[in-house]
Amino acid sequence: MSGVGERYHALDAVRGGVLILGVFFHGILSFLPGTQVWLVMDSARSTELSVLFFTLHIFRMTVFFVLAGFFGRLLLERLGVGGFVLNRAKRIAQPLAMFWPMVLTAFIATLLWAAAQANGGTLPDGPPPPPLTAETFPFLHLWFLYVLLIFYAITLLLRSVVHRVDRRGELRARLVDPVVRLLGGRAAPVLLAIPVAAALYFTPGWMMWFGIPTPDTGVVPNSTSMVIYGFAFSFGWLLNRQPEILQGWGERWGAYVGPAIGATAGCLMMTSLTPVFTTSAQDFTAASQDLRTLGYAALYAFACWAWTVAIIGFAVRHLSGHSPVRRYLADASYWIYIVHLPILIALQTLIAPYPWPWFVKYPLMLAVAFIIMLASYQWFVRYSWIGAILNGKREKPARRAKSNQALAAAE
Repeated sequence: MSGVGERYHALDAVRGGVLILGVFFHGILSFLPGTQVWLVMDSARSTELSVLFFTLHIFRMTVFFVLAGFFGRLLLERLGVGGFVLNRAKRIAQPLAMFWPMVLTAFIATLLWAAAQANGGTLPDGPPPPPLTAETFPFLHLWFLYVLLIFYAITLLLRSVVHRVDRRGELRARLVDPVVRLLGGRAAPVLLAIPVAAALYFTPGWMMWFGIPTPDTGVVPNSTSMVIYGFAFSFGWLLNRQPEILQGWGERWGAYVGPAIGATAGCLMMTSLTPVFTTSAQDFTAASQDLRTLGYAALYAFACWAWTVAIIGFAVRHLSGHSPVRRYLADASYWIYIVHLPILIALQTLIAPYPWPWFVKYPLMLAVAFIIMLASYQWFVRYSWIGAILNGKREKPARRAKSNQALAAAE
């Protein structure tokens, strides 16, 4: 782990990694077996990719929000409230305001092109799109930026109240910190799963196979995702007060991998290896519905946190040193995630007609997508004003070398 003032290289790597996994996750959508769930459906469906899709959805965004909370408090302590607000406005609010209209336009254009391709070159007849309202507002895959802004605002408000009541921090030291140590201890996946399981169990019409409902539509996000991801964010925020807890995760990460895999397999056995669209109320008879739904929610929540602790712990144990490659990918991951969806849809549309197996199409699609995204990041983003907004300003190596030479000469 890094000390004060240094980078948390392991956590940077994980944060970038889960964003990049979003490309793998959304790339699977066209290969899911069964009923059409995506804009483009390939003829080469895959149960193996269905299992991967299910597994990625269990932990990916929970890991992200734990780290978002951790780094959020780290920034606040370093910059103060004013600096924190300005930093988050530049790094989160500004990219959302800038890129959402462009991403939505590209998404719609790609969707229309894909529909025309599937219909012999002309757009098929269909009902008009629903009117844009507060309930139908489409954040697409950029919903996490909007939700982060909500979490930041709520956290700053609560922090202000807590600091007024507990000016010396005695209550936090005596009450909050011990609770966080307990939650983050050896039984972390069990204890942290309790609020997640409760939120899922009490979700009306919960589609169990799809786990945590994604808050990608509507100005008011769904309450289930806000509770679950808000809890992860809050725990990550409080975890930053005691980063030594992560050392324990690093020492024990291997002990959680088997239970995480087992719980994931158990969830799939209780539902299906392929997508199921029925809700919890439709899956079982009235007599056994509550018990089985509760059991599934508990198992799913445990898998969510077992994966989260194992992944973060593995990184703390094995990825704490500086790596130029990991640092580069962590920096590029923000841009990659912002632009990946229209690119994937276009590539899914292009390869869909070919009678190749999924294990040829899926890796090929990902390879082409990453070449496009990494090239665009290197050539147009990394050293540009866009890169300065997303990750902070950086100089090209040649210019930096000249600056260093000039400083050396001046000395």
